[in-house]
Amino acid sequence: MTDARLRRGRGSLAFCFFVQGVTFALLVTRIPAVQDRYGISNALLPAFLAAVPVLAGAGSVATGRLVRRVAPGTVLRWAQPVVLLALMGVGAGDRLWHIGVALGVFGLAVGALDASMNMLGVGLQRAYGRSIMLGFHAAYSLGGIVGASLAWVGAHWDLALLVSYLPVVAVLLPAALAGSRWYVDGERGPEPAEHAGVSRALLPLCLVMTFAYIGDSTVSNWSAKYLTDVLGSSEELATVPYNAYMVTTLLGRAVGDAGVRRLGAVAVVRCGAVLAASGFGAVVVAPGAWAGVAGFTVLGLGLSVLVPQTFAAARGDEEVARLNVFNYVGFLIGSPLVGALGDAWGYRGAMVVPLVLVLVTLRYARSFGVERYRYGGGHERPHTVDVG
Repeated sequence: MTDARLRRGRGSLAFCFFVQGVTFALLVTRIPAVQDRYGISNALLPAFLAAVPVLAGAGSVATGRLVRRVAPGTVLRWAQPVVLLALMGVGAGDRLWHIGVALGVFGLAVGALDASMNMLGVGLQRAYGRSIMLGFHAAYSLGGIVGASLAWVGAHWDLALLVSYLPVVAVLLPAALAGSRWYVDGERGPEPAEHAGVSRALLPLCLVMTFAYIGDSTVSNWSAKYLTDVLGSSEELATVPYNAYMVTTLLGRAVGDAGVRRLGAVAVVRCGAVLAASGFGAVVVAPGAWAGVAGFTVLGLGLSVLVPQTFAAARGDEEVARLNVFNYVGFLIGSPLVGALGDAWGYRGAMVVPLVLVLVTLRYARSFGVERYRYGGGHERPHTVDVG
């Protein structure tokens, strides 16, 4: 495999991660507008929102089986346009069944997309022989920031959903299709033995993935409420923590690959877990709003490395697909868990739970070691090519 082909594959896949970050942010940050457009009641909204990660999990499992016969790059090439068109469908409909179909297609396609793009990322990392996985997730974080900013513009100018989504899809869909011609199905690791469930060896990584997404969903769903209700901030200041979290997530991922190359995957995962726990701890004891903002900011640096490293530790495409399911499990558990505990204990007490779960990651850090993740810390490196 030539250096030029690997570089093109890396660039096109990074763009794919960026596009998905934009797309997902455009959907989740306009949920109030979606609810208003379709007249979805507050009682019914959680069912619609829960359906997306459930169907995404099903799409991820199906992709794990599909890639036994079809290359992940082929799955990704067609999944991303379907996700973008489903986003358009969300903005174009006007009846309840329209949004049901659009979100259903979005969920199934996003599961296939998430699984296949991470499969390609892990395969390319093997071909490079060094850590590059965090860079792909940095592109996703950058896309999330861009998408959230575009959503803010749409909300600020009171644009209809279709008007807000159409120009974005019109630009990104042909660009994604053009970029997909350079996808590289890199070196594929050995697949696990045939079985329906999660192997004992894979379970620690599944738990880390779940805990990381519980932490992430806690920030995205509860940071604003925590600042206003617990720390007494203004509504304007309450928008700052999630934005700061997104920025530090991007920064952590942008420098994370260099950390893995220098220190190894185990050390990076441990540092990330300690930083994330410190951030939650600062939030729990924060005396005021700006101290809470600082805690959520540190959280972004800590959590940023856990998900990419978990995917990078997978030994084959089917393991990537299985791990991806626990992304959605964490997302489904995190928000209602913190909400229920907040009502029962108060939100300071509720924040202790993701803090403890992130700390449990330290126990499983060795699962990211050389026996699974062959390229961390410079040990047992396979034959590599000299690529930039």
